[in-house]
Amino acid sequence: MAITLSQRQKISQLLERKIDAKLKTYLRESTSMPFLSRLIQDSEKVAAYSFIHSLATSLGMSIYEDVSKIIASEHSQECFTKYGVGGVLSREQKSVIADIITELRNNPQRKSDIEDEVKRVLKAPAFNGKYQKSGNIADFYMRRNNDEYFFEIKTVKPNIDVFKESKIKLLEWVARKRKKMKVFLAFPYNPYHPQPYSRFTMQNMMDPPSDFLVGEEYWDLLGGKNTFSSLLGVFDAVGKNYKQKISNKIREVAEIKIEAY
Repeated sequence: MAITLSQRQKISQLLERKIDAKLKTYLRESTSMPFLSRLIQDSEKVAAYSFIHSLATSLGMSIYEDVSKIIASEHSQECFTKYGVGGVLSREQKSVIADIITELRNNPQRKSDIEDEVKRVLKAPAFNGKYQKSGNIADFYMRRNNDEYFFEIKTVKPNIDVFKESKIKLLEWVARKRKKMKVFLAFPYNPYHPQPYSRFTMQNMMDPPSDFLVGEEYWDLLGGKNTFSSLLGVFDAVGKNYKQKISNKIREVAEIKIEAY
């Protein structure tokens, strides 16, 4: 499995729509950045920073969810973004999950073992469960060979609480469905490449790669070997096509002076 020509076209069109919309509608909200402008001493660079930040915000994490669906769709029985997991949670299930999180956070010698953790959650009584709105949505879901995969997709440098909350969510998905399934926290890329992903805030919460996938691990799971490198090629091609348009927009924005103080 890998990215097909059809998938390349769909991903390119998705990126083009996002960039075109930003180029058409973007107006710099801040007309005064007195400290930064004096430090940088280059209006165009400050305008570039402003525009790129706005574009990145517009793309957000949803771009990775949408691309995930395009890639996985040709290799899965079904796939969805913003998938409602459903189900209910009992007091006993939530108590077991809380115990697991406490053990992971308070015992540096305790390493995460998602398989064992799932077994513990499934042993917890599920009687008198109640619907819980929070944590019900998986960023991306796919069913392949009748196996269900649930993904939480996050920014690549999260704080301690994000890792903790993501771990809780993964285990609650298992509790809601009351069966073994594949649950993952996923990052779209490794900000420390070529070094392995390592961040102190993870604090033993995750069990890579059994419940935590980064960059190539994630994309190649969805589309097969070399999917990640092929995906970077698509982004690169779109970027080259829009390089001049983006440069023109930045110069246009830079004409609005910011040294107003």
